[in-house]
Amino acid sequence: MYFKQDSINVSSNNLKEHVLLKKLDISITLDVFDSVQTLPDTIQELMQSAKQARDRAYAPYSSFMVGSSIELANGVIVQGNNQENAAYPSGLCAERVAVFYAGATYPGVAIKNIAITVRSLHHKVLIPTPPCGSCRQALAEYEVNQDQPINVYFMGETGQVVRSNSVKDLLPLIFDSSFLK
Repeated sequence: MYFKQDSINVSSNNLKEHVLLKKLDISITLDVFDSVQTLPDTIQELMQSAKQARDRAYAPYSSFMVGSSIELANGVIVQGNNQENAAYPSGLCAERVAVFYAGATYPGVAIKNIAITVRSLHHKVLIPTPPCGSCRQALAEYEVNQDQPINVYFMGETGQVVRSNSVKDLLPLIFDSSFLK
């Protein structure tokens, strides 16, 4: 990701004042694979693990099942799936289930890759579905703390797979602990 700034002048007809504004252009590049079969072998296995987790999701209210699998730097694969609750805010997304489990069980071990896949019980999801904002923020915390990017692979039920080479690409202008100092 890079930032490109262009200056523009805005003038007020009544005040004849000029205000310099900066335009911030945020650009990212995502890689798109035609299918799971075109991914590297290790990522195919990670996505297969995410599909298995997805199929065990507890989603009785939304019928929208999400699975994620994380590959840690030590080679361990951690799974997560969405866990809904009748008190809606009490549920948790698949990505956060996996990342929090990884952080609690393997503290200090870097996350290399995360694979995410979704399935609806009401319709076929063919569009690659990225993590929600809360999950992006949770993943960003780990990426910033480990000081190395996390590759994020996401897909629908079938079809194309998108790769982001960093959580920061999916969450430009992230909020992290540096703002709290």
